[in-house]
Formats: sequence, structure tokens, C-alpha cells
Amino acid sequence: MRKSILVGVCLAALAPSAISTGAQAQNVEGRVGKLESEMRAVQRKVFPGGAGQMLQPEVRAPQSEQGPGPGSPATSALADVNQRVTSLEQQMTSLTEQIEQNQNRTRQLQDAFDNYRRSNDGRVKMLEAGPAPIAAGGPVESDDTSSSPARPSTRPETASRPAAAPAPTKVSVEKPSTGDPAEDEYMYGYRLWSAKQYPQAEAQLKKVVAEYPKSKRASYAQNLLGRAYLDEGKPSLASMAFYDNYKKMPDGERAPDSLLYLGQALTKLNKPADACKVYDELNDVYGAKMAAAMKGQVAAGRAAAKCK
Repeated sequence: MRKSILVGVCLAALAPSAISTGAQAQNVEGRVGKLESEMRAVQRKVFPGGAGQMLQPEVRAPQSEQGPGPGSPATSALADVNQRVTSLEQQMTSLTEQIEQNQNRTRQLQDAFDNYRRSNDGRVKMLEAGPAPIAAGGPVESDDTSSSPARPSTRPETASRPAAAPAPTKVSVEKPSTGDPAEDEYMYGYRLWSAKQYPQAEAQLKKVVAEYPKSKRASYAQNLLGRAYLDEGKPSLASMAFYDNYKKMPDGERAPDSLLYLGQALTKLNKPADACKVYDELNDVYGAKMAAAMKGQVAAGRAAAKCK
């Protein structure tokens, strides 16, 4: 009888401890669930689109050949949960730092390009305005021959100047008609670009971007606009077109191409440091999706800009 009473007292004494341990485990499990949910949200932010790039916790369950002996407190499960919590907190910190670094890199790239764009706006406007008119009080050729040596009736520079080559005949470009307005307008701009009719192609491609901003062809048209400027020998305008495509349509199919050509345009403008930043951005943002051919072009661009 006395032995039964003693067992009952022992069980009563152990009951609060078991309840406390269970409550503590339940509380930790709640924390784990919350942390896992937050980590998935952060990873979706870091890896938009998924593509199977989710980080997995680097936690391994402790391997033990023998379980706890009789009478030992069952704390191994709680210790494992605490280890998971610690690992998740460390990964959350690492992901947060990665997001901040990417945002800082993008901000630096945008600031550098904004500064470059402001410094070139005035020069571009002057080029578009054409040569300045001659002042009214400027030198004028005199018709008085009494005080000047006789001049030949034909100016030497005029006589020696070769005859101007005839202007190339423009190839007639047919506009497609498939029933898809966005596709037809883009393909018309593409055909103009292929025929090297760059001013007409540029006007047509700007029209596509303005009238069909939600079409996938908007990214194609903005990128091809930059290429038309580049082929026409206008790297300043080309760099602006390429940067606008990446900034305004980063998920467009031609956004990676625009960063690649932006690096080439900046190299032509003697901006190798900015070109290297663009190539770094291209690798960071689209490196996992780039085809082998584009990776080769990036390597060639980095070599031309002498990137480290």
C-alpha cells in the first residue's frame, strides 16, 4: 500500500514537467513554422519565378544508435527543433543581406547611368539641332578685284572635289498583314531595320512600344530600337534605349540582350568601368537563364572593356 502511494506521488511530481516540456515543444514548433513561412517568402523575393532555386535548410538530424535510456528526459526532439530554429534564423539573415546587396548594386548602376545620361543630354541636343548659323557680321567675300590678286574662275577645292556618289536606292519594304496588329507592326520595323533604313525603323519601333506596351513584342521593339541606333553610329541614343528596356521591362524576353548591348554601347563611348558594371548586373540577374552563345558574348564584351 505504501509503495502504491509513493508511485502516485512520483507520477504527480513528474506530470507538470511533462506538460511544461510539451508546451515548450509546441511553442518552438510554432516558431519554426513561422520562420519557414517567412523564409519561403524571402526566397521568392530573391528568386522570382522559382525555377527550383529554393534553399534547403542545412540541418541534419543527429544520428544516434541508441535512444535515451529508461528514466532519461526525452529532450532530443526539442533540441533538434531548437537547432532548426537557429539554422532558419541564420539563413534569414543571409538572405536579407543578399537582398540588400542586390538592391545596392542596382541602385549604384542606376545612379551611374543617370549621371551619364544627364552629362550627355546637352551634347545630344546640340547634335540634333545641327550647326549654328553664321553671324550677320561675319566675313563676306568681296567682289572688288582691284586690290586683290586675280582669282581663278573655279575654286580649287571645287575643281578637285570628286563628284558625289549617287544616293542609294531605298528598297521597298512590305508591311505584313497577319491579323495580329502588334506582331505586324513589329515585323514591319524589323524589316526596315534589316533593310538598313534606320530612321524609318526607329520611328516604327517607337510606335510599337507606345501603342502595344503590354505585348511581348514591346521588349523586342525597344531592344531593336537600341540596335538601330547602334548600327547607325549613335551609341549615346542606343545606350538610353537599351537601359530603358531593362529598367521598364526587366521581365521582357529581350531585357538580357539589352544589358549585353548596353555594355557594348558604353564601351564604344569610352566608359569601360560602366560597361563592366553592366556585365556584372547581367550575370547576377540573368546568369542562370543565359544561353551558351550569350555567355560567350558577355566574355568577349568583358575582354573588350578590360574588366577584372
